[in-house]
Amino acid sequence: MDRGMLALAAALLLAVCSLSPTSVAETIHCDLQPVDPKRGEVTYTTSQVPEGCVAQVPDAILEVHVLFLKFPNLPSQEFSQLELTLQAPKHNGTWPREVLLILSVNNNVFLQLHTLGIPLYLAHNPLVIFQESPGVNTTQLPPFTTKSEILEWAATKGPIASAAELDNPRSILLRLGQDEETEDRGLAQGHSAAPRSSSFCVPKDRQDMGRTLEWQSAPASVRSCRLEGVASHEEAHILRVLPGPSAGKPQTVTVKVELSCESGHLDAVLILQGPPYVSWLIDANHTMQIWTTGEYSFKIFPEKSMLGFVLPDTPEGLLGEARRLNASVIASFVELPLASVVSLRVPGCGSGLQTSPAPVQTTPPKDSCSPELLMSLIQPKCTSDAMTLVLKKDHLGALKCIITGLTFWDPSCQAEDSKDQFVLHSTYSSCGMEETGNVISNEVVVNFLSSSSPQRKKVHCVNTESLSFQLGLYLSPHFLQASSTMELGQQGFVQVSVSPSVPELLLQLDSCHLDLGPEADIVELIQGQAAKGSCVSLLSPSPNGDLRFSFLLRVHMVPTPTVGTLSCTIALRGKTWSQEVHRTVSMHLNIISPDLSGCTGKGLVLPAVLGITFGAFLIGALLTAALWYIYSHTRPPGKQEPMVAVAAPASSESSSTNHSIGSTQSTPCSTSSMA
Repeated sequence: MDRGMLALAAALLLAVCSLSPTSVAETIHCDLQPVDPKRGEVTYTTSQVPEGCVAQVPDAILEVHVLFLKFPNLPSQEFSQLELTLQAPKHNGTWPREVLLILSVNNNVFLQLHTLGIPLYLAHNPLVIFQESPGVNTTQLPPFTTKSEILEWAATKGPIASAAELDNPRSILLRLGQDEETEDRGLAQGHSAAPRSSSFCVPKDRQDMGRTLEWQSAPASVRSCRLEGVASHEEAHILRVLPGPSAGKPQTVTVKVELSCESGHLDAVLILQGPPYVSWLIDANHTMQIWTTGEYSFKIFPEKSMLGFVLPDTPEGLLGEARRLNASVIASFVELPLASVVSLRVPGCGSGLQTSPAPVQTTPPKDSCSPELLMSLIQPKCTSDAMTLVLKKDHLGALKCIITGLTFWDPSCQAEDSKDQFVLHSTYSSCGMEETGNVISNEVVVNFLSSSSPQRKKVHCVNTESLSFQLGLYLSPHFLQASSTMELGQQGFVQVSVSPSVPELLLQLDSCHLDLGPEADIVELIQGQAAKGSCVSLLSPSPNGDLRFSFLLRVHMVPTPTVGTLSCTIALRGKTWSQEVHRTVSMHLNIISPDLSGCTGKGLVLPAVLGITFGAFLIGALLTAALWYIYSHTRPPGKQEPMVAVAAPASSESSSTNHSIGSTQSTPCSTSSMA
């Protein structure tokens, strides 16, 4: 009897174990295969980087950021595309400091740069191609071969605020000036935090950049499979978020799900699994069953959080969980690093999400040339008497374009075929050049093998030889009489003009600075078309369109300057084209100190100061003599001995009076006079 009960108990125990989710996950058959990108796509935004660092550099004059970008070297040699945006907090309406951004890429990339008026210097290698004029100061990196060489070169320019390595980024948001105050403010808004660091940036593996850097990678690898032995029409979408380096810090992951199905036509399950410190904010356009770890809430009711479940932390366990929820198809299975936003887009319905049996089909082929993109690369280089256009052959190969001709409007002016590029060159007096005022225009004609009709593009140059650039300093906001002399502590008003005026051009003040000599620091006035500091103000243009600004020259400078050079860089931009021409104009200034400025009527001349000093001394001496005379004639006759004792305080008083008179001359003006 006992043996029979024991056998029955063992059988029941085996039955219960066979129904557990872990056993189901271990025995299911579901061969995950890559999904055709046309059938589903997952993108994500994260601050996690394979290698990076963040440093606090609050006192830096130049903020340095370094990005190492890795792009796939596809057999088709297609160009990658990147959108890079820079943001910075404003202090009193101006940017706090200048920025040097260093870009090192391993493959050709088209860059779309958004600087939002930040005074930026961009250093990059030749593989970076701009879709349009960046509008910032650019320079090419020296031919470095390792990351350590680039970091050492960057450190010579200024303290490195951040450095990061990214794999195949599509878009990057770089936040500048991230001190502790802005970092804490970002945490209050739900952003992840970067680990607190010193003033030295030393890249380490698997770092969280916090608010400093967020980036969106190329679409993640999505896999799918069909669960055997399940006859339902329900499909599951599984998202597994891997632990990040900043383990234990609470973070909310926003999950956006877009299913192109009418409501009621699909039974779907969304399974979200991640570390215990991750909560979920779900934004779905379709009714679906939710199965998550941690807490989750919906975008329409973000304040109402619900507790999730304990889910397996392995792919096999999650597949078993989907089967236990009666799903017959794993429509998407994705494993991602810790991200802030994840987007799942499924254009199909039901089990229409199909896998790609061959890896070559995971990326749609792109065999056609893009003439529009190629034409955007054609930018003229202008000199005083000629226009030159250069088209590199590796750009043609990357875009899969074959050209049969590159000429100006005059077809007889054809490009020269050099070793690695085509060069189209002409003086301003030939090849059909048209001169309107100071603008020289022509048309570039490109013939493509794949098209019977050529592509045409207008190109322009500005002839600055016949333009006159003037820089004037005025001492009043009425701009009536120019001056070459300025007093320390005085406000100066500057006007920049170009004559004759060219209606086709826009005049912009790119930068201005005041050089006070080799022993003094250069005073930056305008940088990146923005006022540099609270003592500089951009003024409204004159009725003729002349650019104006004002600045206040500090009084206390060591050493005190006597001369200076005011320099401004002017940007001439066409109203109908994006090309810029920069010219620099300068003027010499005489600088005088306020304590020696007798000719200005605002201070005392040296003889007047000496006269006042002598008069004060004489009055003090006469007053002392009068007091002594009164005392000597009014003291009692029987008290002769204390006379000497009484005279001592009088002498002390006189000395004190003289000392007080001398001490009133401690102003900068009188100190210089007494000296």
